[in-house]
Amino acid sequence: MNNFHLKVQRIEQVCLFELTWGTAQRLSAKITYPENLTLLYQEWQRTYLSFYKTSLRGRVEDSGSFQAPTLDWHARLVQIEAKFLSEFHNWLRSSELYEIRAAITQVSLLSVNSRSANINLFLTCDSLELARLPWESWEICTEVTFAFGKINIVRSPINIHQSVAKHNHNRRAKTRVLVILGDDTGLNFEAENKAIQKLKHIAEIKFVGWQPGKNIDELKGELKETITSELGWDILLFAGHSNETALTGGEISIAPNTTLSINEIIPFLNKALENGLQFALFNSCNGLSIANNLIELGLSQVAVMREPIHNKVASEFLLHFLQTLAQYKDVQEALRSACQYLKLEENLTYPSAYLIPSLFLHPEATLFRFKPSFLENLQKISPSRIETFALSALFIISTQLPIQNNLLAQRLKLQAFYRQVTGQVQVTESPPVLLVQIDEKSLKDATKDSKLSSARQMNRKYFAMIIDKLRTKGANLIGIDYLLDRYQGENDKILAESLQAGVKSSNPTWFVLAETKALTGEKLTVLPEIASPNWTLQGEIEILPGYMQLLSPLDKSQALYFSNLLAISHQLQRLKSQITNTTNQKQQGLIAVADKTGEDELKQSLQPKLNSTTDFSKQIGKFLQNNDVKNITSLQPPRTHLQPITEFSYYFGQMWLHPIVDFSIPPNRVYRSIPAWQLLEDNSQNLPISSLQNQIVIIAPGGYGEAGMSKNGEDNFDLPPALELWRRLENPENSNEVLTGGEIHAYQVHHLLNDRMVVPIPDLWMILIAIMLGKTLYFIMQKNPRIRLQILLALGASTAAYGVLSLQIYLSSIAVILPWFLPSLTIWLYVIPTFMRRKAYE
Repeated sequence: MNNFHLKVQRIEQVCLFELTWGTAQRLSAKITYPENLTLLYQEWQRTYLSFYKTSLRGRVEDSGSFQAPTLDWHARLVQIEAKFLSEFHNWLRSSELYEIRAAITQVSLLSVNSRSANINLFLTCDSLELARLPWESWEICTEVTFAFGKINIVRSPINIHQSVAKHNHNRRAKTRVLVILGDDTGLNFEAENKAIQKLKHIAEIKFVGWQPGKNIDELKGELKETITSELGWDILLFAGHSNETALTGGEISIAPNTTLSINEIIPFLNKALENGLQFALFNSCNGLSIANNLIELGLSQVAVMREPIHNKVASEFLLHFLQTLAQYKDVQEALRSACQYLKLEENLTYPSAYLIPSLFLHPEATLFRFKPSFLENLQKISPSRIETFALSALFIISTQLPIQNNLLAQRLKLQAFYRQVTGQVQVTESPPVLLVQIDEKSLKDATKDSKLSSARQMNRKYFAMIIDKLRTKGANLIGIDYLLDRYQGENDKILAESLQAGVKSSNPTWFVLAETKALTGEKLTVLPEIASPNWTLQGEIEILPGYMQLLSPLDKSQALYFSNLLAISHQLQRLKSQITNTTNQKQQGLIAVADKTGEDELKQSLQPKLNSTTDFSKQIGKFLQNNDVKNITSLQPPRTHLQPITEFSYYFGQMWLHPIVDFSIPPNRVYRSIPAWQLLEDNSQNLPISSLQNQIVIIAPGGYGEAGMSKNGEDNFDLPPALELWRRLENPENSNEVLTGGEIHAYQVHHLLNDRMVVPIPDLWMILIAIMLGKTLYFIMQKNPRIRLQILLALGASTAAYGVLSLQIYLSSIAVILPWFLPSLTIWLYVIPTFMRRKAYE
């Protein structure tokens, strides 16, 4: 805020104007004081008192003897007011004051351009004659006034002995208001009482004052005790009679024929200042001396009436002053608004009344205003009808899972594109998974010598052929993504022999077989004629399209998922191989064995055996429980477990913080694929593989129509846009639009091995944050219209920067998806209408 200080002194017939501002900048001018101005003021004052001849809040000599007027005092007052103000303004427009007016105008315009248009001109007059003039009506620079609001002329005493009182009180939950009702002889405070009572929702109000029959000494004691209350007051309101006195600093009438001077109550007011008193309003007559003395005392702001004021005018003024104050405007705005109301709305009824109020400010003052409560702040930021409609639409979008999944799919496509453009595609020697896909041609080969007509009941002899071929290539971990729950006679025996041969070999092959639950709840497991859970692992093959399968930390009996078992088996096999080939693994910290047999157990016991009598998965679980095995990422990270907030969101059909399958990673970094028929051709030149040691092999459907649990092809899913992008980049002629369950398993295995669990932050959460940011920007733009374009440009840059940042955070080790589109849209929904309204206005 830029403040000016204007001191006006009268020395005989000459007035000295001295303006100071900024860093010791100063201007002065001398101008003759027009005697006609004093005569016009006196005539205006007489006419004013004659019009408002009854119910004045002060003592006016001889006013009681005035007879009923024969003149039209209203017309007379309007005429003399015009003459008086014309003379006053002509004097202030004198050429001698040009430099002072120009300096104020120039600095004001610079302040406006620097977005600090709130300007106070502190006026100090050295004589009561000058102080009584209506300086608040001075239009110093009309061009600034028209475009940006009036320069605030406030008053300040010529002498100030104290700085603004420091408030040592704790912040009060509610503003405290003390109302002193004085002598009401000839007055009526009913309207003021009603106006003050309307503040009860934002303030704690205490009334104290004279009542008929009250003892004067008791009244004085009550006033002292109340004013000096340790609880303190923020506002002091006085209503009643008052007068100016040169020696005692003004006086107020507290009861009929009983007055207190300001000097008498200074000790009480000092205590009130210590306890937090900030603002005082004396809605009474002739308050110049009172205001000067209170500001000198250290009170930061005082509003008074410079002249006698009629009871009804005082009531109207207070009503509109408090109405504006209750809108959380400061006291300066409230006083200006009340005066404007008297001038524009009530001038026919109460002429010249708008010229009477004045605000005195200490130069160090911070303008007082009510502080809204928490609930009122909530109401303030509550959405409008249009906001409600727009936000409701955003909320619906952010809670509809199909829409969210579509948005997520597009985001992953953008992430894939960002990976490609920025070259942030991880380079690997070989992807961890080999996917042996039984496609249409493989299906024909498998069924040509079989009586089976259902593709779901794949010829198990064909499985045996694939397993035998894989074992010749060194495969020691094979997963079969087919249910083996129904009998095929001789074929079951052939498959069983192939599986047993793999387990019996010198380097036993680990098999992970499929199981699931039927719609009836019945568990569909591997036929005992084919394999036993004592020497194979059997995992749930249910797929949650687009999302990882999570383990429940509370359900110890929960069966592991197909992809979890493959990842765990792979990591244990690698660990076993390292211990076998290296003698100092303990020193390197790969395994900390809880008992001395742990290493031998890993080398010998922790492997499938046909003669085992214990569930193989339980053997693994016991080993992991007894030994601190590092780098088993498929079980340890918290993100692989179902979190309480995620489980809670399921009740509302949401997937909050549920890790996703990261299809932004190119498929050739996740798995290699080969059709089963090509594997069995045994043409080594055409095979993309040589040795499968340390590889995870998954035998899975390759996209034929009947794959899955029913004839509807439940193992075939719509191709995610991200994978479509990668396929087109790898081969523009690739028209395959199917994502198979086996490919999803491969991605899940990859994520578990690499601890790549990407967590999406819910759009709904970010929208709520965006609402707060958007509303804040809305309020800033409303309060500072000139910076709207700057905010718009900054918001555009921030939106773009946030988008790039969110893309990069996704690829980082943090691995979270920060929503961009809907939160950004939310903020812009607040900003654009404000900007458009401004443009329309301009």
